[in-house]
Amino acid sequence: MMHSLIDSFFLKEFDNKILKRKSDSAVIKIGAEDIAFTTDSYVVNPIIFPGGNIGSLAVHGTVNDLSVCGAKPLYLSLGLVIEEGLDKKTLAEITKSISAAAKAAGVLIVTGDTKVVEKGSCDKIFINISGIGKVYYPGLSGDRIRPGDAVIVSGSLGEHAIAVLSKREGISFGTDVLSDSASLNMLIAGALKASRNIRLMRDPTRGGLGTTLNEIVTGGKFGIALEEKDIPVSEGVREACELLGFDPLYLACEGRAIIIAAPQDAAKIIKVLRRDRLGRGSKIIGRVTFDHKGKVYMKTSSGGLRLVDMPSGEQLPRIC
Repeated sequence: MMHSLIDSFFLKEFDNKILKRKSDSAVIKIGAEDIAFTTDSYVVNPIIFPGGNIGSLAVHGTVNDLSVCGAKPLYLSLGLVIEEGLDKKTLAEITKSISAAAKAAGVLIVTGDTKVVEKGSCDKIFINISGIGKVYYPGLSGDRIRPGDAVIVSGSLGEHAIAVLSKREGISFGTDVLSDSASLNMLIAGALKASRNIRLMRDPTRGGLGTTLNEIVTGGKFGIALEEKDIPVSEGVREACELLGFDPLYLACEGRAIIIAAPQDAAKIIKVLRRDRLGRGSKIIGRVTFDHKGKVYMKTSSGGLRLVDMPSGEQLPRIC
């Protein structure tokens, strides 16, 4: 429904070749430079969750959107919509986490806006962050994807979604789950330095791995074949999914990258990713194929084939 809304209203009215790419960041030319530009709004509930809060999440998400487009994140704007009556200690905690996340990622917050709205007009605090960065690895595009290419994920799936759910609903699992929220610019820079044959990168946020891969193959002349046995899922997330009936393929991640690369470079990329603590769970999870063009499918552990379709609804709303 969200894709339909975007296509029928916004792409129709704002039609241009840059917007049509529907990438994580727009890549635009200013003079002789290629610049990546992105924006995102964060409305997560609850605003503080195991492993982070809405402030650090907003920085991480924006940095990652720039990074997966082959750009070095440089500058951020910060827009705050604050509900009247928000506790100052909570606001201070969020502000400090924004500052710490920006410093850790090596980016500067250079402009912003603050609005306070009447009680009940928003849920505590909403954040919008825009970011710009300089493209240093040009040409990342779905048009470069070829059959046989490796599909890599930088770590286990769904930890952000389950961390938010556990706090929201007051549910505890056998193993504590912390959000995977993190800035991936250093991790991604290492992978891009290791290989000149990376075709495309995405971060599997809302809708998770399954939705993101479907976005990649839609309208393409290729499909993606996954191996269930190779998809990394932590014990805590697996327990939560078994208990609640969730599918980890569709759970949001906020500190993971999907990398599609030429098969001869896959092992080298994995080796580099695993040197970073944020990439220690990196795995090759599938390949690009001419079979089932425009579809994502998975070879199950039992040997069958399962279609991994675009979900008709969101497993967990207000996740980012």
